[in-house]
Amino acid sequence: MATKKIDRRLAAAAIAAAALYLALAYLLAPFFWRHFEHQPKLAGFEATTRTALGLPGDAINVGLEGYEDDVLCAMHAAGWRPADPVTLSSSVRIIGSVVLDRPYLDAPVSPLFYENRKQDLAFEKPSGKSARTRHHARFWKALDAGDDGLPVWLGAAVFDDGLGVSHYTGQITHHTAPDIDAERDLLISDLVQAKKVDELYSVSGVGPTLFSRNGGGDPYFTDGDIAFARLVPGCEGQEGAPRTLLDPPRIEAKNAFFSWLRSMWRALP
Repeated sequence: MATKKIDRRLAAAAIAAAALYLALAYLLAPFFWRHFEHQPKLAGFEATTRTALGLPGDAINVGLEGYEDDVLCAMHAAGWRPADPVTLSSSVRIIGSVVLDRPYLDAPVSPLFYENRKQDLAFEKPSGKSARTRHHARFWKALDAGDDGLPVWLGAAVFDDGLGVSHYTGQITHHTAPDIDAERDLLISDLVQAKKVDELYSVSGVGPTLFSRNGGGDPYFTDGDIAFARLVPGCEGQEGAPRTLLDPPRIEAKNAFFSWLRSMWRALP
């Protein structure tokens, strides 16, 4: 009898622990990390793209404020080129680039969908000799007018670190590096160095994530925030450093912890 009572208590404790974990991980923690003090209209938006098959795609990790001409000008100044549309000709060219190790600086990117729409803009920055490895970002116009009255663009920036087969569909695809925060930060840094940024801030994205996968089955990790840049209007250059808006203290603490985690991850062989 005593053994049965102990077993029931252990089972009850296990159930209670599981319930506590689920409540913390799926209810309290996501609510605690949410912050939209700089763009409250984005609070109801999704934070993950979708593939053509409806699978979760790349996480939204970067945002821009500005009119389309300002986005195009800023990205060009920062060294990011518009990607060619996907056509038979561009598909043949990217295959030739990868197989023959030849440059293709405007190689197309596959479509991803956000709020049921294919990307409005796509850019890439070369890395290496061919299109096998590259930096790239897709953007969707999310708001016609955000807090500052400017259009708001949400984007997914990732690094293609090689070619392979999708873990989900078996299709040939680029595989992406897991540290999507590094790619987000690179893009924002490039824009700042090009003197095209007036203001920097962040809002919530997917939330702190350590073990997630994109539409090709590639793992990724992130502190879960979307890094935003308000662009200088009229394709002008910014004089001095851009203004940086502070995050709430709890977000600063979370990002500091994830910065430590990233440094540990990057130190792994």
